[in-house]
Amino acid sequence: MGNMNFVKESKEVIAANGANMRLSAMQNGIDIYKVWGKMMNCGGYGQCGTCIVEITEGIENLSPRTDAENQILKKKPENYRLACQTLVNGPVSIITKPK
Repeated sequence: MGNMNFVKESKEVIAANGANMRLSAMQNGIDIYKVWGKMMNCGGYGQCGTCIVEITEGIENLSPRTDAENQILKKKPENYRLACQTLVNGPVSIITKPK
């Protein structure tokens, strides 16, 4: 199971292996977007970069970065991911809206 611990929200979401992080968060009432992203997100296609999250634990339980992520996150730390492009295959801790 893909247990996702959303640190700031103090909420744990349990999803099947291979679940999309963005969809799982949204289905469980977790807001991953800052103000601008709420109005101008691409709907999960990996084009806008507004669903950036920071992974604090369990990065090895995530799908590899996609080409879209590598392009958008090229100046960000390796533990930053686009939630819309990330599939969860095990326990992971996530910080939404990192600075």
